[in-house]
Amino acid sequence: MKRLCISLLCLAASMGLFANISVNKLEPSFWWAGMKNPELQIMVYGTNIGDAQVQVQTSGVALKSVVKADSPDYLFIYLDLSKATPGNISLVFSQGKEKKKVNYELKARAVGSESRKSFTSADVIYLLMPDRFANGNKENDNLVMKNSTEKVDRNNPGARHGGDLAGIEQHLDYLADFGITAIWPTPVLENDIDGSYHGYAITDFYNVDPRFGSNEEYKRLIEKSHQKGIKMIMDMIFNHCGREHVWYKNPPFKDWFNFRDNYTQTNAALNVIYDSHASQSDRKRMNDGAFAPSMPDLNQRNPHLARYLIQNSIWWIEYAGLDGIRHDTYPYPDPAMMSEWCKEVMTEYPDFNIVGEAWYFNTVGCAYWQAHSKLNKNGDSNLKTVMDFSLMQSAYKAFNEETKWNTGLTRVYEIVGLDFLYEDINNLLVFLENHDTERFLCKLPENLSVFKQAYAYLLTTRGIPQIYYGVEILMNGSKDGNDGNVRMDFPGGWKEDTTNAFTPEGRAPLQNEAYDYLKKLLNWRKNNEVISRGTLVHFKPVDGVYVYARSYEGKHVLVIMNGTNEARTLGMEHYSEVFDGKTSGKDVVTGKTVGLEKTLNLAARETLILEY
Repeated sequence: MKRLCISLLCLAASMGLFANISVNKLEPSFWWAGMKNPELQIMVYGTNIGDAQVQVQTSGVALKSVVKADSPDYLFIYLDLSKATPGNISLVFSQGKEKKKVNYELKARAVGSESRKSFTSADVIYLLMPDRFANGNKENDNLVMKNSTEKVDRNNPGARHGGDLAGIEQHLDYLADFGITAIWPTPVLENDIDGSYHGYAITDFYNVDPRFGSNEEYKRLIEKSHQKGIKMIMDMIFNHCGREHVWYKNPPFKDWFNFRDNYTQTNAALNVIYDSHASQSDRKRMNDGAFAPSMPDLNQRNPHLARYLIQNSIWWIEYAGLDGIRHDTYPYPDPAMMSEWCKEVMTEYPDFNIVGEAWYFNTVGCAYWQAHSKLNKNGDSNLKTVMDFSLMQSAYKAFNEETKWNTGLTRVYEIVGLDFLYEDINNLLVFLENHDTERFLCKLPENLSVFKQAYAYLLTTRGIPQIYYGVEILMNGSKDGNDGNVRMDFPGGWKEDTTNAFTPEGRAPLQNEAYDYLKKLLNWRKNNEVISRGTLVHFKPVDGVYVYARSYEGKHVLVIMNGTNEARTLGMEHYSEVFDGKTSGKDVVTGKTVGLEKTLNLAARETLILEY
């Protein structure tokens, strides 16, 4: 029997079964020396690579472990880089007598990388969809993909329209002049799947979708943004991937996905996270159910997947020079893993910021997810910033109705009155609309009184303001069952467009009025610590008028909003506690001096922003 086995091995060798060791791909493809966490995971792809033995032939680099996956086509290598220096790491794979040597690059970190500054309440973030903002390179519109066969069709709101990274780069001057200090594009990574122009069905976590550009183009875009004083925020998703990802077709481990063999839709019951009465089945379906058939749910409880995702985010920060991360569907993945992710990123980059999408229409739900929240009895999320959906919902109603004792601006007053639930009100992302909601303007307005009031509020309240692309030219629309209707193309972003709204000449008079108003406020807000760091004191709306003050180191801003469709006369003595002895203020929009004594006459829907 022994002789037979030896003969079979010899036959196998002669047939080449042990030859040509297959190492098709390493992820990440390179790393850096000097990271605070010295452990590196390398995921190896290759036909039957799981049978290989691994050696490291580089001084200063220790092989911690080699983990064989359930699938024979993966291998997980864990290295200790605590004594490593920049250069090549020699990885030797062997099967029987066959060996294959692979050089793995360990780069030197950029000077000051760990001390990079992230987005804060001093910034204003411009959210855009790369596919819909501008097409700077038509040659990448209809590239042949492995799985996706769809072509650019601008007449279909649910199809790809051809926007790309080059289009963003070509309009950086427009954004900088407008007053934007940070850009949040929706995901730019590969989505090799039909119907995924939005980018949320990732099929390769380490490569930009070629229809948007390349990794090098993404890095260049960020470098050029920095030259203009604009930060870059990357949209990431750990909850799910695209159905065409190689993982879904050939999972490394049997538990890499949740409900892979029994499709189960998430119930989206976000309250089960903190609901003491919630059933276990509801909790499981919430966290483990798939977001959509095209987006299978990843199981972050698998430690190798968790390490992969954490490393992936750090790789993009270090490689591309990111200034921040926005994380999609934040409450859906495993909370313990997400907490560890935030902790590791903040350890590596202490001044970094991550904002999580926690879509709750109540303040408790939003506050629960912020770092160090006293409401979270399940452990610290370590998530610095949360999206204030609670304020968004209230503001959407507030500015589109008249103010009475329980409507209009009273809604905003009452929501802000719950700020004590948050651990850090300066780290709230505040917004009136985004790519998943109705446009704030469902139709083009007759005048801009409500528009100006809403955006004056957004840019003077606490937190980090985010505006949605096209608001400056009054882009409007309702979802009406198709998200594409609130994700329309920016006019002028395509060479064939008949109008170019990036220029004053291409905008209608009302659009220029909106653009000029926002530009004035955005540039005034830059480096204005009264707004970014100041305290907030507000007064209960009286006779439909809402008043609040921001104050910092002896400087003040007073905001007065008439939330009714009729003129109002305001008695100013009621507000004198925030005047700091001043008797007048200067309107930051018109430059006019406004008295703060006795009474103040306000036109219907008038808004004043006064400095003193």
